[in-house]
Order: sequence, then C-alpha cells, then structure tokens
Amino acid sequence: MKRVGATTLKGNPVDLKGRALAVGDAAPEFKLQDNGLADITLASSAGKTRIIATIPSLDTPTCHAETKRFNDEAKTLANTEVLVVSMDLPFGAKRWCGAEGVETVKTLSSHRCTEFGYDYGVLINGGPLDRCFSRAIFVVNPEGKLTHVEYVPEIANHPNYDAALAAAKG
Repeated sequence: MKRVGATTLKGNPVDLKGRALAVGDAAPEFKLQDNGLADITLASSAGKTRIIATIPSLDTPTCHAETKRFNDEAKTLANTEVLVVSMDLPFGAKRWCGAEGVETVKTLSSHRCTEFGYDYGVLINGGPLDRCFSRAIFVVNPEGKLTHVEYVPEIANHPNYDAALAAAKG
C-alpha cells in the first residue's frame, strides 16, 4: 500500500488501511447511507463536482467546525455537492445537522461497512479511533476523476479549505 507521509492523532502515529489515492485517479464508487437511511453512491451525483470530506465524527470540535464551514461554502459552489463521510450513525448525523442548521452538505454514514474507508485510504486500524476515518478531502470532477487529494497529516487539524475550494471551482 502506498502512503504519502505519516498520519498522527495528537502526535501519535495512526495506522491507515487501504491505498492512498492521488490526483488523476478515478474516484472509487461507494454505497453509503444518508440521514434518511437512503443509499447514496458516487454515481448519485454524476455530472457534478463532488467534495468528499472524511472525518472521524461530527461530535468532535474540528469535525464540527469543518462540516459547518463546508456547509457555508457549499452555498456558493455551482454544480457541486459536498459529502461529509464518517462512521457516525445516520440518526446521530440527522440530529447533529438539525441542531446545527446544516442543510447544504450531505452527511453520509459508512457504518454498515468499512469498504469506503479502505478504498479511499482513510480507515483507521487500531488505537482509540479504530474503524473511524482519518481526516481527508477529495475533490472529484464531473467525470469521476480526482482533481484534489489531501490526507491531513494530523487528524486533529483542519484541512486546507482554500485548496479544496479552488479545486472544486476548477
């Protein structure tokens, strides 16, 4: 498995399963659950630009702030969907979105399988966040190719919002 750099959580190394994706790769297909328990795939938003943000959990301060920021930014992006993916249960994500007024991004759950995390190279293996996702950003163009990939080296840190948004605006 190819890995670029190390991933840490509060300075401690984190083992990730799967292959690190790169710009130019085809975005792997997936099947995740939305807040209404409907299946959502990458193909569900074909023809649009997609920002896929993977996070450990909406109930952490950085994930909370990141999702709120992307919710605000998504309102200004034409023909773009923002998908925030975690292992959070759809019920918890629905509650969180309602409480926070998050209506523009789609929060998606991978609780039924770890395949998404493996395919995108973000599945944490072992430690306190075992089976959660590391923080990463993927921008997928309307043709399904990755135009931006960021595996955030320190999970507790924010991603480079400006780079992801610039890639989405293309």
